[in-house]
Amino acid sequence: MRSQPTFSKWHALGNRYWLVERADLAEPLRPARVRELCAGETDGLLEVVAAADDAADIVIWNPDGSTAELSGNGTRIAARWLAERTGASIVRVRVGEREVVAHVLPDGLVETDLGEVEVAPVERIAGLDVVAVSVGNPHAVVRGDPDDLPLIGPLLETHPRFPNRTNVQVARALGPGEIEARVWERGAGETTSSGTSAAAVAAALGEREAAVHFPGGALRVRFEGRRAYLTGPAERLE
Repeated sequence: MRSQPTFSKWHALGNRYWLVERADLAEPLRPARVRELCAGETDGLLEVVAAADDAADIVIWNPDGSTAELSGNGTRIAARWLAERTGASIVRVRVGEREVVAHVLPDGLVETDLGEVEVAPVERIAGLDVVAVSVGNPHAVVRGDPDDLPLIGPLLETHPRFPNRTNVQVARALGPGEIEARVWERGAGETTSSGTSAAAVAAALGEREAAVHFPGGALRVRFEGRRAYLTGPAERLE
């Protein structure tokens, strides 16, 4: 008889995820089961499809049972899990067709290469100036007061301009290399932080290197050409 699967709980600046290996599951995960597992204060689930040596393939589940193309915090958590499991300091996490290379630093932080970021021209959507950004997943960045997020987030997430829905950020520059932001994640609502959102707002505000301050804490972003590198913590809770 197969034993109960082992779920571990992790967080990245308050962004909380369950992590489980597919091989441990008695039956495939389905949206209803994911919604049940994520009910309460969990922002998603990381399903490890396969892991060998220094690489892992994962599926990122949102708490509403949908899946995400990428998650900066989620891949950082998966990288930290894999590094602890293998002892490697450099690991690779694949989400669909995108591979994220992660380096676990001596101070426990994790730097990830998120790949190329695409920034569109400013558009007028629902009376707002919006910058659409792709970090492997969709974002809509509004420059303004982050406290306006509870109104702007749900408005843009489901706007017809974004037929597959979008993540939404309201951000403002605090000074050179310093950004304040709040994020409304597609399928999750407001979360304390978001890794791909940090890359999106830095790109939209034209910063080549920045600390992006979310309610949960700061993430550091730097660009080499169009490639975004993200640095932040990932910690096991249980």
